[in-house]
Amino acid sequence: MKDGIKRRREILKILKSNKSPVSATKFAERFGVSRQSIVGDVALLRAAGENIIAMPRGYVLERSSARITSKIAVQHDRDQAEEELRTIVEAGGEIVDVIVEHPLYGELVGGLHIRTQKDVDSFIKNYHSSKAVFLSELTDGIHLHTIAYDTKRDLAKITQALSEKGIMYEEKE
Repeated sequence: MKDGIKRRREILKILKSNKSPVSATKFAERFGVSRQSIVGDVALLRAAGENIIAMPRGYVLERSSARITSKIAVQHDRDQAEEELRTIVEAGGEIVDVIVEHPLYGELVGGLHIRTQKDVDSFIKNYHSSKAVFLSELTDGIHLHTIAYDTKRDLAKITQALSEKGIMYEEKE
C-alpha cells in the first residue's frame, strides 16, 4: 500500500475521532511530510466524497446537525466585523460561512464555522496576523452569512441585535 493512501486513511480516522479542528501543520508534523502534502491529501479525500471542512483553525469532518440554518444580509466596515461575529454568537447563533457576490467569479463562499467567543477571538487574531482582507471588503461591506441556530426565537434575537447595531443590511432609498 502506498504511503499516501495509508496517510489519507489515517487523516480520515483522526478527523472522525476529533470534534475540534486539526491543522494541516499538525498533520504534517505527525506524518513527517510537508503541509502542502496534507493540503493535497485533503483535496483528494474531498474529491472522493468525504465532507471535510477547512476552517481557519484546521480541518473538521462535517457532521449532520439538527440546527436550523438561514442566510442573513449584513453590511459593515472592517471595524465592525468582530462586533458582528460576537453579536451573532452571543445571541445563540453559529456563523457557518460568509458569502459575497464577485463581478468575475460570481458567488464566493468562505467557511467560518464560528460557534463560540473563543472561535471569534481566534478568527480575529488570525485576521490581524495574516494581513488578509475580509471578503466583504470586495463588496463595500455587503455580504451574507449562513447562520445556524436552534429556534426561530434565536433567529429573531440575532437579527434584532444586529439591527440595533446598524449591521443588518437594509435597502437604501
